[in-house]
Amino acid sequence: MTSPERTEHLVLPGVLTAGQAAATVAGILAVQREDGAIPWFRGHHLDPWDHSEAAMALDAAGEHEAAERAYEWLARHQNDDGSWYAAYHDGDFEQITDRGRETNFVAYVAVGVWHHYLATGDDTFLDRMWPVVYAAVEFVLRLQQPGGQIGWKREEDGSPVTDALLTGSSSIHQALRCALAIAEQREEPQPDWELATGALAHAVAHHPERFLDKSRYSMDWYYPVLGGAVSGAEAKARIESRWDAFVVPGLGVRCVLPNPWVTGGESCELALALWVMGESDRALEILQSIQHLRAGDGLYWTGYVFEGNRAVWPEELTTWTAGSLLLAVAALGGDEATTAVFGGERLPRGLPPQCCD
Repeated sequence: MTSPERTEHLVLPGVLTAGQAAATVAGILAVQREDGAIPWFRGHHLDPWDHSEAAMALDAAGEHEAAERAYEWLARHQNDDGSWYAAYHDGDFEQITDRGRETNFVAYVAVGVWHHYLATGDDTFLDRMWPVVYAAVEFVLRLQQPGGQIGWKREEDGSPVTDALLTGSSSIHQALRCALAIAEQREEPQPDWELATGALAHAVAHHPERFLDKSRYSMDWYYPVLGGAVSGAEAKARIESRWDAFVVPGLGVRCVLPNPWVTGGESCELALALWVMGESDRALEILQSIQHLRAGDGLYWTGYVFEGNRAVWPEELTTWTAGSLLLAVAALGGDEATTAVFGGERLPRGLPPQCCD
């Protein structure tokens, strides 16, 4: 059972006390099914990306057995082609509600597995999960396009959707670097992955025209930084360029322009991106600004409409929102595993592309 003593390392002024952190962790654990699945909330769906994010938050809180059960769920239910489906009702693998197979959903297992290994040092776990990660990465890279970007998904009938999403490809970039770290730890070099990672980084950083235009969404603004493809002065310039458009002082980060709707997940991810840039003070301010989304049971509302009929919307408390907050707090607090998977300097880099364009 999670207790304040186990979450003292997740204390952050104006964001979490040890007791509040324990309540948030307990909230995620209460949603997790006995088989390890972590849906958004009970009765809603599970998607593999958010499932992994919630598992990472459990590891950051020291709940390693629960996190391992989440990864074992992925191992048991991986498709023969290395993928998972996009949605399972209530985390029931027999109740598939979206048979699309989205590349960024599939790739993210590498981030979670590497995070769990760094948190536990469990070589046996890494050995068990290596075939899972390998198959997932191979599925994803079969959809890489000549320009380096990753096609969005395969449809139910297997046909590829070659249009690429900037947010999704940025997340895949982080996942590929974690997969390379796993391969390096196992002394099984993957030169093709290194080439693919370099080409993807180049596309994300220098070729926005290769992606569908989703610039209204805040994720397309900060994810190239969070995923590690854009760094240094370029990252700072990117974040400054649209700060006033997306950040609502005292309330959080808009999900999409021009809607007057801030969301906890986007706010916590921006805080992580700011931490990656070395701007912990601004990251803390963002996390402090969304405390109005915290519910009495320790979980967090997905978002808040701040104009017109102001209200929490939708009325749902999601495990991934709570997970993103715990991970952001863990990064700011120096948790070793979390800083390693989000701190770009601590992950392998891909090889530069053979040509520039």
